[in-house]
Amino acid sequence: MASEAVTPRADRRLHRARQATLLSLATGVWASVLLPAVGLTHEPDPGRLALGAVGILAFVVAQTVVLYAAVTPWLHPRWRRRAEGGLAVVAVLTVPLVGPVAAGRWPTWAWLGAALIGMTPLLLRWRAALALAAGVLLVAVAVAWWTNGSVARHLAVTGGIGAAVAAVNGLQIWFWGLLVEARQGQADQARLAAAEERLRFARDVHDVLGHSLTVIALKAELAARLAPVDPERAGREAAEVQRLAASALTEVRETVHGYRAVDLDDQLSAVVGVLRSCGVRCTVLPPPTDLPPAVASELAAVLREAGTNVLRHSRADWCRIRIDREKDMARMTIANDGADGRGPDAHSHGLRGLADRLAAAGGGLHVHRRDAVFTLEVTVPVSS
Repeated sequence: MASEAVTPRADRRLHRARQATLLSLATGVWASVLLPAVGLTHEPDPGRLALGAVGILAFVVAQTVVLYAAVTPWLHPRWRRRAEGGLAVVAVLTVPLVGPVAAGRWPTWAWLGAALIGMTPLLLRWRAALALAAGVLLVAVAVAWWTNGSVARHLAVTGGIGAAVAAVNGLQIWFWGLLVEARQGQADQARLAAAEERLRFARDVHDVLGHSLTVIALKAELAARLAPVDPERAGREAAEVQRLAASALTEVRETVHGYRAVDLDDQLSAVVGVLRSCGVRCTVLPPPTDLPPAVASELAAVLREAGTNVLRHSRADWCRIRIDREKDMARMTIANDGADGRGPDAHSHGLRGLADRLAAAGGGLHVHRRDAVFTLEVTVPVSS
C-alpha cells in the first residue's frame, strides 16, 4: 500500500488522483446498495424487510469506511485495522439479516457476497484474498441451501460478479500505489539532492579551512612558546597568524558566495517545473539577458523563496512570473491566486530576511493581497 509519509492533501495532482480513485471505487458501494435493494422490493414480510435494510445499510457504511482508508495513506494503521475489523463483523451479521430477504426469488445476500469478494484486493494479499473468496462462496452456497434458492445462481453472482469487481478494484489500487510510490520517490530524490549539496558544501568548507586552521594553530602555539624568550620573533609569528586568519576568512566568504550564487534561468526553470508538476499553471516572461550576475543572484534567491511559499502557503491554480529591466532597475513580479489569509505576508520570516538582504543591495521588496491574489514585487538596482 501507499507510503505513510505521503500526504496527497499537499500535492494537487496526487490529491485529484486520490479523489478519482475513491470515486471509482465508490461505484461498487452504490452497486452494493442497488442490487440487494432489488431483493427488498420482493420481500413481503415487513420484519425481514426492516432487518434486511438495516443489514444492507450497515454493510455499505462499513464498506465505505474501508474504501476511504484504502486510499488515505496518512491514516494511522490502527484506524485502518479497525475499519477492516468493522467490515468483517458487519459481513458476518448480514448473513442472518439479509440472507432470508426475498428467499427463492432474488439472491439478495449473493450480491453482498460479490461486493465482499470485490473488496479482497484492498484488504489482503492475493493468497489470503483467495482463501477469503473461497469462504465467501461457501457462505453463499449455505445461504442458497438455507433459503431454498438456486445454488448455481448464488455462485454465479457471488463468484462471477465478485471476481470482476475484485479485478477492477485491484487494478485501481495497484495504479494508486504506483502513483504514490512515484511521488514519494520524487520527494526522496529531492531530499537526497539537498543532502548531497550540503555534503558538497561541507567538503568545500573543510578543504578551505582544514589546512589554514592547522597552520594557524601551529603558528599560534609557536608564538606562545617564543613570547618569553624571543618577543620579536613571537610578534612576527603572531602577525603571520593574523594574516593567515584573514586569508582563511576571505576564502570562506568566496566559498559561501559561490555556494549561494544561483543561475537565474536555472532557478526559474526549476521553480516553474515544480509548480507545474503540482498542478499550478505558470505564465512566465523570461528575464532579460543583460542582467549582471550579482543582480540575477539576488532575484534567484527571491524566486526560490516565492516558489516555496506558493507551494507551502497557498492553494494556487495559477502563478505569473515577470522579470524585466527598466533602465537602472531590475524588477521581478510574482503573483498567484492562492491567497487564503494564512499565507506569507510582509512580516513572514523568509520574506523579511529577503527584504533585509535586498535593502543591503539598495533594492526593495513589496507584497500586497487583493481578494485571493497575492503579489510579490522585487526591485534591485543595476549598476551602470
